[in-house]
Amino acid sequence: MTPSSAPDGPERPAPAARPALQRVSALVNSASGGVGAGAAEQVAALVAEYGYALSLFTPAPDEVAEAVRAAVDDAPDLLIVLAGDGTARLAAETCGPDGPLVAPLPGGTLNMLPHALYGAQAWPRALRAALESGVERQVSGGRVGGHAFYVAGILGAPALWAYAREAARKGDLVETWRRAAHALRRAFTGDVHFVLDGRGQRQAEALVLINPIVSKAMHGQAALEVAALEAHSAREIFRLAFNGLFSDWRHDPAIFVDAAAHGRAWARHSIPCILDGEVHRLPRKVSFEFNQRAFRALAPPQTALASL
Repeated sequence: MTPSSAPDGPERPAPAARPALQRVSALVNSASGGVGAGAAEQVAALVAEYGYALSLFTPAPDEVAEAVRAAVDDAPDLLIVLAGDGTARLAAETCGPDGPLVAPLPGGTLNMLPHALYGAQAWPRALRAALESGVERQVSGGRVGGHAFYVAGILGAPALWAYAREAARKGDLVETWRRAAHALRRAFTGDVHFVLDGRGQRQAEALVLINPIVSKAMHGQAALEVAALEAHSAREIFRLAFNGLFSDWRHDPAIFVDAAAHGRAWARHSIPCILDGEVHRLPRKVSFEFNQRAFRALAPPQTALASL
């Protein structure tokens, strides 16, 4: 019997090739909450196992931005970042789509970008996975009010629930309720108005912009997933907080979900915002947009992605 000349079902894409690495730079901020003493030596030892030349940067907390720039200017094939959420985001933005590959390791508090690329695991395992089986992965991104983000941006006072959610993941109930109480005190300070892709104006308590790297709804679509929180009472906020901590908040009746390549948002006052785990204060009026080619990451081809 002659075998079929074509397989059943859709053709699978060819597996991504392993990048050729020679020179590696690593930026380690031992002052960051998830790093600790001796981390720089551990990174150097792991990189040495694979035979790569290493340039190691260990900046003081007030020298991190300059160190990121110096590490990228060193023109490595790969930039390893073991630091906080803001530094990982800065490194990805500085490298961009045509710069070095980036391996952002979980060294911060929320670790949104590292968890999206490597799953929720400790940084030594994430680094070994990247060096052992990592391939080049094109990562999309977004930009809001001039600031880049690669996982999610939360605009509006309820964005502060992210801290309560992280404490709950760690099993710290005291910190969970402390953070939740603070977020509740800040709620209902002003509605967020927004327009998506030039369509009609809508109103919400908060706006969540989610990149396809973690979105459960986009399935490779070249746009941001946009979730609008339309709660208008403390009772609804508590329900959303519970759903966000313990289930899929997209199924909550107070959530409106759409997709957009760009949009505008405005409020009566400046807008509190969290971008990839880092708190910002945005102006009253901001624009946002999707970026298909934001930066290139070194990560395993298939990863257990963190869920939002």
